[in-house]
Amino acid sequence: MRCACGQDHAPSEHGAAAAVQGPEGLSNDFIEASLVKAIFPQDSVRRRFLKAVGANTARAAIASLLPVGSLQAMAQERGPLERKDLKIGFIAITCASPLIMADPLGFYRKEGLNVQLNKTAGWALIRDKILNKEYDATHFLSPMPLAISMGLGSNQAPMKVASIQNTNGQAITLHLKHKDRRDPKQWKGFKFAVPFEYSMHNFLLRYYLAENGLNPDTDVQIRVTPPPEMVANLRAGNIDGFLGPDPFNQRAVYDEVGFIHILSKEIWDGHPCCAFGVPEAFIKENPNTYAALYRAVLTASYMASLPKDRSLIAKVIAPTQYLNQPETVLEQVLTGKFADGLGNIRNVPDRANFDPMPWQSMAVWMLTQMKRWGYIKGEVDYRQIAEQVFLITDAKKYMSQVGFKPPEGAYRKFKVMGKEFDPSKPDEYLQGFAIQKAPAA
Repeated sequence: MRCACGQDHAPSEHGAAAAVQGPEGLSNDFIEASLVKAIFPQDSVRRRFLKAVGANTARAAIASLLPVGSLQAMAQERGPLERKDLKIGFIAITCASPLIMADPLGFYRKEGLNVQLNKTAGWALIRDKILNKEYDATHFLSPMPLAISMGLGSNQAPMKVASIQNTNGQAITLHLKHKDRRDPKQWKGFKFAVPFEYSMHNFLLRYYLAENGLNPDTDVQIRVTPPPEMVANLRAGNIDGFLGPDPFNQRAVYDEVGFIHILSKEIWDGHPCCAFGVPEAFIKENPNTYAALYRAVLTASYMASLPKDRSLIAKVIAPTQYLNQPETVLEQVLTGKFADGLGNIRNVPDRANFDPMPWQSMAVWMLTQMKRWGYIKGEVDYRQIAEQVFLITDAKKYMSQVGFKPPEGAYRKFKVMGKEFDPSKPDEYLQGFAIQKAPAA
């Protein structure tokens, strides 16, 4: 059936409800139908889906993602876009799910943006391209904007964390030959890979090793390795394990190369990993474009945060131009029902989550670990740096427009391996570690 929008739909795709006018005069029915079509571009597959779940169920799912009130709130705030064509960098990992899925699901287009997603080989290249203005915004490891803003490891340039892309979603994966060496105290001499120095992977691995009595600078080797190369290096015996992003932990199990020793959520449940980052100059020069981009990414984050949509997301991000991974690997990661490589099927629904809240206390914790391991020299104004880089006020504003209920405050406390972190006492926290890098003489 060809409807007024000029597209062919199954008769039930628009449903029987009366159209509600959304932004730019588009009916809510049209937006819902477009999203269903984006998720299932093949007519036969889409019709089977609608027949299986029913039009009302499909509409309810889309309505929960894009409530009419949110659409109207977004429409009221729209201003003329300074720029429509944008380039965004990403690394092909599940952490980037919101940034990636916003493309095939049409969230960028709905905001009037023409976004070119650029798959990038590694984090150093991401950093260089954002500094050289080849990318307008990018998928970052959440400590990277802090480091770049401070001039650590690169030229200094003010960066902003608009939202956290994902929480949890990482793991320590070991080679199968180490199945009988599960106690970290047996890991002296091991070679580990992490994706970047300024990464939660590096800081969480160091934390885990130190809590188990190993000095990460002297008892093991930690190598920076691009995520797509981790499984191959594990297979070749170049490394004994890695603390890396998914889907590569699950891919190591799928390829029968490694096993999942521990999920990162078992180290710090709710830890941030990746972030959506924007140069400060871009925000100042393109405020309306920035707001539109922010809304698109947070709309995707809201959908990703709903467990019921995880299987669909796995299907959407699996193709070659995105993650280029078997759908079954991505589904195990995103749904949390997975084989661990030790003969077990585990069910951990929050193995990967997508809470976009950029808590400034998270930034303070990252800064304490940078100082602990010698990446920062001298005194640190933790609060000032956290508040300059992590845009929590903007995040709350736009989160409320797309369905999230932003929590109060900016400096939430949390526990890492059972030890509470009080963001108001970072130096006291830092002094409590027996193992840390000795100050230079």
